[in-house]
Amino acid sequence: MKAPTLPDTSSARKQAIARHFATADDYDQHAKIQQQVCHHLLDNIAHTEQKSVLEIGAGTGQMTRLLAANIQSQHWIINELCSERKAILQSIVPTAKILIGDAESIQLSTDFNSINPNLIEHSLIVSANAVQWFDKPLKFITQSAQYLQAGGQLVFNTFTPDNFLQIKQLTSQGLHYPAISEWQSALEDAGFEKIELSTQRFDVPFANPYAVLTHMKLTGVSTNQTQEQSNNGKPFTWTKARLKQFEQDYWHHFSESDNNEQYHVNLTYDVLIVSAFKA
Repeated sequence: MKAPTLPDTSSARKQAIARHFATADDYDQHAKIQQQVCHHLLDNIAHTEQKSVLEIGAGTGQMTRLLAANIQSQHWIINELCSERKAILQSIVPTAKILIGDAESIQLSTDFNSINPNLIEHSLIVSANAVQWFDKPLKFITQSAQYLQAGGQLVFNTFTPDNFLQIKQLTSQGLHYPAISEWQSALEDAGFEKIELSTQRFDVPFANPYAVLTHMKLTGVSTNQTQEQSNNGKPFTWTKARLKQFEQDYWHHFSESDNNEQYHVNLTYDVLIVSAFKA
């Protein structure tokens, strides 16, 4: 597969994320929790009639499809990191402007104004299952406030520090997730009001620990891609010994039986859903 195309200004970390997700061809088939999250986000959107919608980190278009089917908007801007996704996103919303690049660094306002110089701010900003990949997730709040009109709504999800708690406990690998209180403070400091933060926990069963790792790989979340180094300062890699220990520890700490006395292991998704309005 051709390597994903990103601007030269993208960080090495973002380049690695783009490569990883560009190869997650079976993402939609396995990303059932992410799809449920998209429906929760849709339920939190206050108005079905919008002036301008900006979606950040659209990926394979899970959220984009829901927005297109349920929201009417005069203007659409869809941002995505991977250039491979551009065609499919354009097919979902043919009238949308597709912006490929790192949402933390590209000039959304410049590209947006080139479409319609009289339309400056968005009435709705949405992001599903993407903000956790930002280098500075909390800055997404101030960035969004910059692009929202007064009274405009911000709806997005991220994850709490309890997300993938099994993986973190056993490998010390994973993304850093700000605490809920940090998100609350960031929203208040940026001038948002009617702030609502809610959590959804999903304990997903798998037949064995290897199935957990396969699931994470197929959804683009490989543990050796989320943290650059292990505790000894060296890049984290799986070895036969580490895999064997991981399997044993996972069964020991995180297994349970169902009503038929069949044992399985769980993987925890702990989702934070955010809705707020610019004052």
